[in-house]
Amino acid sequence: MDICPPRRGNRKGVAEKANHSAAQRWWRTVPDGLTVVQAQSGVDKLSLRMDDRRRRIDGAVTTVGELAAAEVLLDIPVRPFPAELEVERTVSPQSLVAFDGNLCSVPPGLPGVTVKVLHRLGEDDLWIVTAGRAVVACHRRAPRGTGQTVRDDGHVIALERAVLSSFSDRAPCKNKVRKPPSAAVLAEAERLREGSAASSSAERVVIDLNRYAAVADQLRSVPSSKQEESPE
Repeated sequence: MDICPPRRGNRKGVAEKANHSAAQRWWRTVPDGLTVVQAQSGVDKLSLRMDDRRRRIDGAVTTVGELAAAEVLLDIPVRPFPAELEVERTVSPQSLVAFDGNLCSVPPGLPGVTVKVLHRLGEDDLWIVTAGRAVVACHRRAPRGTGQTVRDDGHVIALERAVLSSFSDRAPCKNKVRKPPSAAVLAEAERLREGSAASSSAERVVIDLNRYAAVADQLRSVPSSKQEESPE
């Protein structure tokens, strides 16, 4: 790619045309049966022709290839681009947050709260923040899918204190007292009885399963000739 200098409209057109020649014109002329080695050879020949284009820089005549050879390129970055992965998770009743097949602890008092797990590519730490971007936990990222539970010592102590504080030395609850039905319950029961009595006779039919079983037993056997001749 030939990077265009700023505010140079004509130079931009020249660079776009060069890129068009490399990406479009050569590609349209490639035969279908060309091998990879032959295609690479064609690209190399096109590059040599394009490198021989002449340029005038500060009054001196040079070529595109010479200019490219004199350019100083930056070193390849050691770390990846600092992109940040952000996912939403719900805190479990045990004050844990799931991420990449592992569990990370958060301070107690957040069960059911939706938090965000942040991870920047190339870094080894995970950040857990609230909806308002307040940081509640930071952990070392465990390998993906290992099923590890990463807990902070401060979170463990705070969770133990919260659990122990919920215990009480009060006397146990008394046995349940059976109370008679209230007037509202009796009125509702009477209404249901009246509704069932007012229903149609077809709805009050009761099917005797014993009678049904006796008829089914009779149908299992083949009737005799006398039974077939009887008027019944």
